[in-house]
Order: sequence, then C-alpha cells, then structure tokens
Amino acid sequence: MLYTVRVWDAPTRFFHWALVSCVLGLVITAQLGGAAMQWHFRLGYSVLSLLLFRLVWGFAGGHWSRFASFIRGPQGVLRYLTGRAEATAGVGHNPMGALSVLAMLVFLLLQVNSGMLSDDEISAAGPLTRYAPSDWVGLATFYHKNIGKFVLLALMTLHLSAIIFYVTRRRDNLVKPMITGDKQLEFEAVESDDSPRQRVLALTVFVVCGLLVGGGVVWLES
Repeated sequence: MLYTVRVWDAPTRFFHWALVSCVLGLVITAQLGGAAMQWHFRLGYSVLSLLLFRLVWGFAGGHWSRFASFIRGPQGVLRYLTGRAEATAGVGHNPMGALSVLAMLVFLLLQVNSGMLSDDEISAAGPLTRYAPSDWVGLATFYHKNIGKFVLLALMTLHLSAIIFYVTRRRDNLVKPMITGDKQLEFEAVESDDSPRQRVLALTVFVVCGLLVGGGVVWLES
C-alpha cells in the first residue's frame, strides 16, 4: 500500500523554482555584461530576499521544510550511508541532500554578499563598495569572479547529478514532489502544513524580506 504524503509545501516549492530561475538569470547576465549587469544586480537582490525567506522558513515552514527535520550530525550521515538510517530519513531531504542544501545556501549567501562588495572597475559596482576599504573590495571581487562562481557551479552540477542518479538507479523521482508537493511512500509519515493560513504567513515573510533587502539597497545607494 502506498501513502500520498504532502512533503513540500507551496512556499518551499516557490522558493526552489524562483531560486533556480534567478540563478540561471545571474549566470546569463554575468556572461552578457554591459547593460545586463543592472539585471544581474536585481536578480542578486532577489536571491538575497529568497535566501532570507528560506532561513526564516527553515523554522516556520512545513514539517519537512524545517531545518530540524533534515539536518543530521555526523552519526546520522554515517547511518544513512551505511543503510542503517530510519525509514523517514529520505522523506524530505536525506542526510546527504541536506548537506548539499546547506552548502548551496551558504555559498549563495557568500556570493551575493561578495557581489555587493565587488567592483568590475568598468560600469558595475556593488552598493557596499563605497563603504569598504579598497583591499576588501579587491578580495570580494576576486572571490566573486574566481572562486564563489565556480564553487556554485560545482554544487549545481553535483545536485543535478544526484537527481539523475536517483531517477536512473533508485527509481526515485526527486523533481516531481518539488512540483506537486506530494510523495508516494510505503509507510505513513508526518505531512507538511500547506494550509491557506500557512501560505499567507509565507507571503508575509517573503514580502518583509523583500522590503528589508530593497530598503537596505536604497539606503546604501542614497
């Protein structure tokens, strides 16, 4: 018997696909340069708003979106790798997937913040550059262009590879639940709250995060 379980609430799914779209846009605009850099910055601010939202949603979101439901210590990771983990370890993010998610969040935050401190010395400079020493700006620019970008590309490649592995080897489609929200399980599991009230809460949190980022950028540039 299979059980249909709501694993990913709508706000988490929105975050995931919005982040994918913004990151793709950032890659494209960075390659185009010139006038496209205005959109590069706007997309960067959008990513920062999304990341702030996800940090809050990691405590206020549906059960499987909360950090407490998928962050495991070294022993939890080891049990998963050796096939000794509890059945619920793979309902949301499994322990290895959780490490990938955390790495992605951390390096995206680093990339966005280093971008705000970067200056290409041609036409694009982040809003924090006027407040920082030139050596800080130089370090941030170097990291943004030569380190952070490639770390994120490697993480994205690893993420896509893991999805392909699970689909082809384990017959586990990880993409479908992130579209529909539901997973078919062989056992009963806790469902994530995806009620209208929860969605209104998510919208409120995201609007506040967007206003904080937008207001902060306007203040820095004034």
